[in-house]
Amino acid sequence: MTTELLYLKSIESGYFTDFDATVSAVDEEHITLDRTLFYPLGGGQNWDTGTLEGPNGLLQVHEVRGRGNILHKVGENHQLEVGDKVAGSLDWQRRHAHMRMHTAQHLVSGIVYETFNGARTVGNQIHNDRSRIDFNPISFTEEMLHQITTQVNNLIDEDYRVTDSTMTREEVNAEMPPERTNMDLLPSSVKQLRVVKIRENLDLCPCAGTHVQRLGEIGHIEITGKKSKGKGTQRITYELAIPDIIPKPNTDRI
Repeated sequence: MTTELLYLKSIESGYFTDFDATVSAVDEEHITLDRTLFYPLGGGQNWDTGTLEGPNGLLQVHEVRGRGNILHKVGENHQLEVGDKVAGSLDWQRRHAHMRMHTAQHLVSGIVYETFNGARTVGNQIHNDRSRIDFNPISFTEEMLHQITTQVNNLIDEDYRVTDSTMTREEVNAEMPPERTNMDLLPSSVKQLRVVKIRENLDLCPCAGTHVQRLGEIGHIEITGKKSKGKGTQRITYELAIPDIIPKPNTDRI
């Protein structure tokens, strides 16, 4: 039985922080649950942290990894057994920072593609305090970086809505060029895709990460550096200012 990914049910699901689950497997340092709100490392996005409370007390979740069966690293001597009931709670500040950073990455990638001759995103790493994106083929000047910053921050100020839906590969390709959405990197066996959309025609990208509901939650972006990664690839790093409004999480237990 694979772990049910509660955060993937909708954009709004990313705002929930508390859930109930049953332990489905254990090893010395990890437990697997039948359902989870914790995001595992993947797609360039770092994992969530938080706590799990079971029959033997409160445990810190230090790391979350896996596909299918999601492993929650809680350390040795957790004393949990298969069938135990646990109550999970996310670190909201870390989760929301990842949501802001990931949506910002979609904006930057879309702006670079549209503005600079179809330069593609070939890698990214989302952290709560900083993030990076690799592009190819491109060589950024300071003027180009300033243009990206201005365009992205203007869009953030417009506070456009972010939504998600399920689409087929054909439907995605009809709206966006396959090279922009990196469709060639997705296994051909995957026919139904979770797609994140910014406004109706601004950006559309297959993605299993967590995202904000509105661009105004991101806070202004600051590009803090660039670095050559060889063969026409350049990496830019960015940070985010604290937004004026940080939404409260939904603490209803699911």
